[in-house]
Order: sequence, then C-alpha cells, then structure tokens
Amino acid sequence: MPVSYVSDRLGYVRRASRPVMVGRVQVGGTADLVLQSMCTTKTTNIDATIRQSCVLADAGCQIVRITAPGLADAQCLKRIREGFSAAGYRDVPLAADIHFMPVAAMEAIEHVEKVRINPGNFVDKKRFAVRDYSDAEYQEELERVAARFLPLVRRAKILGRALRIGTNHGSLSDRIMNRFGDSPAGMVESAMEFILLAESEGYHDLIISMKSSNPKIMVSAYRLLVARLAAHGQAYPLHLGVTEAGDGEDGRVKSAAGIGALLEDGLGDTIRVSLTEPPEFEIPVARALAQRYRTWQSFRAPAGCPAETLDPYTFRRRVAGIVRVARPRPSDAAAPAEDRLAVGGGLLPRVLAPHHSPAPPAAEPQADALVQDHHLWALRAHSIPGAERCQKNIKSQQAASAHIPVPVPGQITLIDTRLGSCMAGQEFAAGSLILLRLDDANAPQALASALAAIPESCLVGIAEPGLLGETRAYRLLAAVDEQSFRDAEARHPGSGVRHALCVALPFQQDELAISAIAGGLLIDGIGDCLYLPGAKDPRRLAFTILQAVKARITRADYVACPSCGRTQFDLMEVTAHIKAATSHLDGVTIAIMGCIVNGPGEMADADFGYVGSGPGKIDLYRRKDVVRRGLSAERARDELIVLIKESGLWREPGLVEAPVGAGPA
Repeated sequence: MPVSYVSDRLGYVRRASRPVMVGRVQVGGTADLVLQSMCTTKTTNIDATIRQSCVLADAGCQIVRITAPGLADAQCLKRIREGFSAAGYRDVPLAADIHFMPVAAMEAIEHVEKVRINPGNFVDKKRFAVRDYSDAEYQEELERVAARFLPLVRRAKILGRALRIGTNHGSLSDRIMNRFGDSPAGMVESAMEFILLAESEGYHDLIISMKSSNPKIMVSAYRLLVARLAAHGQAYPLHLGVTEAGDGEDGRVKSAAGIGALLEDGLGDTIRVSLTEPPEFEIPVARALAQRYRTWQSFRAPAGCPAETLDPYTFRRRVAGIVRVARPRPSDAAAPAEDRLAVGGGLLPRVLAPHHSPAPPAAEPQADALVQDHHLWALRAHSIPGAERCQKNIKSQQAASAHIPVPVPGQITLIDTRLGSCMAGQEFAAGSLILLRLDDANAPQALASALAAIPESCLVGIAEPGLLGETRAYRLLAAVDEQSFRDAEARHPGSGVRHALCVALPFQQDELAISAIAGGLLIDGIGDCLYLPGAKDPRRLAFTILQAVKARITRADYVACPSCGRTQFDLMEVTAHIKAATSHLDGVTIAIMGCIVNGPGEMADADFGYVGSGPGKIDLYRRKDVVRRGLSAERARDELIVLIKESGLWREPGLVEAPVGAGPA
C-alpha cells in the first residue's frame, strides 16, 4: 500500500499544499478554496466570450477557463484578455484549455495566466492500440513527450504562468493504458510523467487534477496521487472535479459525492462543478460545497481508536451480517421473518424513508422500507450543536429508550439510544434501526460497549456524531465493529458477525452536504442502507446518491459533459431530448459528449455513446467502439434508439416494470 494520503482518517487536517499563483489569485497554501468555471462560447467569437467571462466573474468565478482547440483560437485569447481587463476584471485570471495542440498551448501561454494541458492527449492521439512496450520503447515515447512539452514549461517559467496537469480517466494515452491499464494508478502515472518533466526544468507552478465521470475512480485517483506526491516530497495543489457529471439533481449529487468525499479529508484547493447547464449555474453549487469546509478546524482522532482495515485506494464493500426488516407494502406486513427485506450481507444498499414520506411517481422506485421514528423527537429537542443540553429532555429521552416498542408491522422502529449505562440490560426488537449519539470524550470505548449490547439482528447508525463529524463517526463505527468482529473470531472462530450499518443523517438538511457525506462513505464501502429524513425528498435523494456512486442503479444513467467552445451541438438541448426518450431504460448508461476529447475513453464506461465528431456530425458508440459515423444531428437521435434496440436493451415505456434495485452492485 502507498504512503497514506492523509495523516489520520479519523481526525481532520487540511492538506498543506504548495502555493501557486494564477495571476493575482493564489491556489493552495493557506488560501481559501478557489471557484472555477468555463466559457461555453466559441473562442473565435471574441465579444461573446468576453461577455460570458464577465457573467462568470460576476457570479463569483475566480478563474475563468476558455478552450483553445486550435492556433486561431489561442490567438484570440490576446484580445479576450484585453477586453476582459478593460471591462474591469483585470484581477480575474484566465486559463486556456488545451487538447492535442502543443502549438496552441505555446500561443496561449503568452496571453493568459494559466494553461491546462491533458497529459493523455497533449502529444498522443488515442487509438486503443494494443501493444507491449519494451523499456527502451517506453523511454523513446517519454523523450517524444519531453520534446513537445518542455518548450511550454520553459516559456511558462519565464512568464511566471501556471500550468495545470489535468488527467482525465477517459483520455489516457495508449502508452499508459498498455502498461498501467485504464485505472486510477494509470491516471496518476500519466500526471507524474509530466510533473517529473516540469521539475527537470526547475518549474513547480503546477496544479494537478484527476478527473473521471465515476466518483469512485476519481476519489481513488486523487488519493493515490496525494500519496505518490507525498512519497515524492511534493504537495502540488489539487483542482477537484467530477467530469461529465450531467445536469439537474444528478449532476449536483454526483459532483458533491466526488468532490465532497475529498474535501471531507482536507484535500482540494480549487474546484469546478461540471454541469450540463449554463456555466454560471455551476458557481452557486461550487460555493455551497466549499462553504461547508471553509471554517473547519484541525483535530486529532480520539484516543484508543482501532486501526481501519479498509484499503482507501481500492473499492471494496464492507460485508456485514444480514438484518431482516419489514417491507413497506401492507401485503408483506404479516410475512414471516425469513421473507422480509434483507439488509447487509453484501447485498445492494437499501433505502429507508420516513413513514410519512410522499408516495413516489410510478416511474420512480419506492423506498425498500419505511421508518417509524417513535423517539426521534426527544433527540431532536437537544440536538443543536454547541447548545446547552436540556437535562429534562435528556431524562425524558433516556426514559423513553428504556421501553423500546415492538416494530410496527410493515415499518421499522427507530430508536435513539444514548451511549453509556442506559444500554445495559436493553432488549432490542429484531429489525430495529438503532441510532447512537457519540460521546466525544470516550467515543471508541463507548461505541464498543454499545455494539456489544446491540444484537446483530438490528441496524446501527449515528444520530449525533459529536465533534468527529458524520464521516469520521461512521468510519470509527465501522472500525470499532471490525475490531469486535476480529476479537470474536479470535476467541471462537466462526462466531464473529459484523453489524449491518445504516448511514443515517437525521438532522442534516443540506442536500449537497448529505451527498458529500453519504456518497463518500459509500465510496469507502461503508453503508448497507441509507436513511436521510432531513432531506426534502429522502427517498429520491437516497436513490440518486446510490446511482451517482454506482452503488445501485435504479434508472437510466447519463454521462454528459458540460458545454464548452469545443462542443459540436447544443449539448443541453440534445441531453434533454435523449433523457426524455430513454429515461425509462433502467440500468442503461448513455454518454453524451460534445466533442471527441474524452469521447472514446468515456465510452468504455457507458453502454452507448453520442459524440460530436464535427460541426453538426455525430458518431454513435457501443462502449468504446464506433458503430455509426458522421450522422446528421437529426438522424443520430433516431439511430441511437435503433442501436439500443439492436443490442436487446430497449423496452417500450410503461410496458415492463423493472425490479427495484436492478443493476450492478
């Protein structure tokens, strides 16, 4: 396992990164999180690009990125920079986005404060060629890269410009793919090649990103990168983002899950939320995400915490025992225990919702089970962080928890239980959801005592995380439970059972924060079910989070890039049209890509791809293979449906109801 990416996953400290100046804006060091977005205008339309840059700056964008797909576009950046400065935005830096074209990068560096290059295609074009590279051949490839990249580094150093090494999972070079695979490790190696070349010139004004449309891959890649850089003796600032996140709730939740999972660990210096929407819509989402972490203070893990056993670089579900809970439909209420809903055991994560939740539309999945929160009112009465706790309410809560009711048929009983002596002698009804309040002074020991008193037939979660916060509280809960399991196995082999854990956030109402916490825990493999009663629609948000991190697929999934100056069609209009035609295809993944930059690579993670290959021209993909070329935009939409039908994945809307939870784990 590499050097740890963070000093303590059960404590918190913001990563100390190297400060890099982008014009007058500092990224990294002690600077606050910097917010970014990207123009969607054609760069050669200079006036439109200046106007949109002003709109973004007024919305709070602190670095504005502009694509430069060719030399003519890069030459336009001079007038754009001049016009933007003349409009009163001299202190807002511009960044050029470069793919395939070193000559465009060399022109852009003369006019803007930062240039982003993609190491997967700055020199290489992706051909999916399969070959074995000898060490000598691999070195020849690196020398070819150096010849094209080092002139840019030298010019950036002279001018005092910054560079972003922006690795994308969807566009790794064939050289990297054949030696390291289409993997987080390959993404890190791709960036390190260019980092080492830059350092060979004594240049360190680098910002690094590891983007993917899959939050699991994205989080793993950033963690591996930080560990690799730490072993290398460097801490370049990180640009965070989930690429091709899509639009609406899906895009916001997917971005929050990936970006938030890293911010929870103190990683990240600048962020861009990539939505298939007007770019100024991205800034409020980025600001809301950043705001949660701006005031966090460092703290150490409580004394006596057991070591975590999970590998933070490789996803693996925590496998717990199975808990049987009642189903929400009246016809199931009298079913014997063995026929009730199974939670845990490595099964797909379940969704619990408050019993008063509104019924979902027919096209959306129902919650797997409903929760009757008998005593939540008592906990809520004294749950305000930092407030004086009302002893009367505490005593009322303790008294209530001493008489645990039998679960209501067809529902789960929610029991809030204070850690400590009140646990002794309790009898817990099978299938109950038990939420715990952490004791800040004695959290590991108190959790161990509580878990010893709670039978494996109950779900366990956290109601109040104390000073640890929700992410670390659940990590600690999983670690303590794992230690209890190992102790039991040591005493009597075969007797240990892990508790099934419910990621419950009963008092958290910020849906971006909920997505960051719950999504990050699921990325860590923690969570057998979700219960999010503070959300506006607990059921819908839970299913959206599960879909975002690919933990459970219950509807069609879309990989849709944000618009930029490279886009060959109206991305927002086309995305809306394709969604309207295919949203009923549960478990089918469709990638909608405005241009070829990441198209081929992203197709490997999608069932079908709709990719702009030229002005008004569309290529259709089945995974990474092009199966229709050069279609008109009008014809391509119909041909996509034909392609889905030929693959046997089409069904007419409303004719077949897919089972809830269909799709891969």
